[in-house]
Amino acid sequence: MDTEGISGGDDAAVGGIAADRLRSIIERVERLEEERKALAGDIKDIFTEAKSAGFDVKVIRQIIRLRKQEPSEVEEQETLLDIYRRALGM
Repeated sequence: MDTEGISGGDDAAVGGIAADRLRSIIERVERLEEERKALAGDIKDIFTEAKSAGFDVKVIRQIIRLRKQEPSEVEEQETLLDIYRRALGM
């Protein structure tokens, strides 16, 4: 088995695995996970601020979800929602 392609050259290879490269990948993922945790905390703080200002957080979340979609998808969903409501007498 050719381990040169796996080891990446200068890395200290152990069992055909480039230890330095593996460590780097793991550490990068760990850093990003920490950043994601910090961002999640920031988002939570913003929703807390919105709630204390009298906004409905559930509705804000729905609007954010809608803004990620294509306008045609939103229109189709709203049409179906209206049809379903009428079918149920709502």
